[in-house]
Amino acid sequence: MIEVRKLTRRYGDVLALDDVSFHVARGEVAGFLGPNGAGKSTCMKILTGSLAPNRGEIRLGGIDVLADPLAARRLVGFMPENVPLYREDTVRRFLEFVADLKHVPRGDRSAHVESIMDRCGLTTMADRPVGHLSKGFRQRAGLAQALVGDPPVLILDEPSSGLDPHQIVGIRELIRSFQGEKTVLLSSHILAEVGQVCERVLILDEGRLVCEESAENLAGDEDGAVVLLSWDGNREQVHQALNEVVGQDAVRLTDDGAEISIAGSPVEIKPKLVESVLRAGGRLQKLEDRGPTLEDLFLRLTGADGSATRRRDTDEGADS
Repeated sequence: MIEVRKLTRRYGDVLALDDVSFHVARGEVAGFLGPNGAGKSTCMKILTGSLAPNRGEIRLGGIDVLADPLAARRLVGFMPENVPLYREDTVRRFLEFVADLKHVPRGDRSAHVESIMDRCGLTTMADRPVGHLSKGFRQRAGLAQALVGDPPVLILDEPSSGLDPHQIVGIRELIRSFQGEKTVLLSSHILAEVGQVCERVLILDEGRLVCEESAENLAGDEDGAVVLLSWDGNREQVHQALNEVVGQDAVRLTDDGAEISIAGSPVEIKPKLVESVLRAGGRLQKLEDRGPTLEDLFLRLTGADGSATRRRDTDEGADS
């Protein structure tokens, strides 16, 4: 449904997107993950036709965005990070205005707006001015305007930005409900959001796509396994012994033991860890696999954990 090939965009000497290619299947919820400045927002602006690339090809539902931008835009509902809302309008009037802009037939407009408000949990706020809404309800109103016209593609830029934990859960549940119904590309720098909402994860770093994989496969990646250990005995002696085990990548002390990153095979390394605890005079209490989290993989793929070489060319960078 979304096809991107060799997308490149520069801002003067700054390379915001560097030969990015990916796809999102029909009905799939995919997450754009990356640190601030990775190029996520630039890519979304290009996908929605509000910014032109220097090079590349973008198709939405088979329509070339660059050759026929109006037809492509009719397929897309876009929620920018800062949604421009008319604060004096009520929620209902605002959505009816958006429906008019999107040429929703007048006879269907009222029922269409009511159904969207119901789905987004805005019915009780329908006659309240947008400017009087809480941050969470304003985000819901922003998502509702993207749904007007029933577009098959939703592009959501940081939809949970600035929300409290309760509000974030509500937005996540709403986005998850689109799975199989709409093609969703969700931008975020919040790891938990992408891991809990999205089926596919696209990781951008400094304008380059460094990973495109299903969330399930990423979570099951054995590389970068983590073991949790706890013991009775001298804390410093055991810590020193664990640091000497060949195959461990890092030992981080915790309140009740240690968290150990393993560079090699966990099957081979774990017995050595147990031996080191016993040799240092400790009594083993717990040994369990934590497995790599999406955060571990993100840090490793973007080099933020020091495991990868980051580009330092002065002509490369990204937008926020």
